[in-house]
Amino acid sequence: MIGTPEIIVIVLVVLLLFGGKKIPELMRGLGKGVKSFKDGMKGIDDDNDNTSEK
Repeated sequence: MIGTPEIIVIVLVVLLLFGGKKIPELMRGLGKGVKSFKDGMKGIDDDNDNTSEK
């Protein structure tokens, strides 16, 4: 399991690598990617439901 100290170290490394100004852009891109992935998975599920009904 990941604990609090490990999370703090990861956050500090990310801050050092990307800087404070790039993190919001990075998170925005990550959010868009997750949303796109979920939409794609929903589309696959919808396609499977439609083909099984026929």
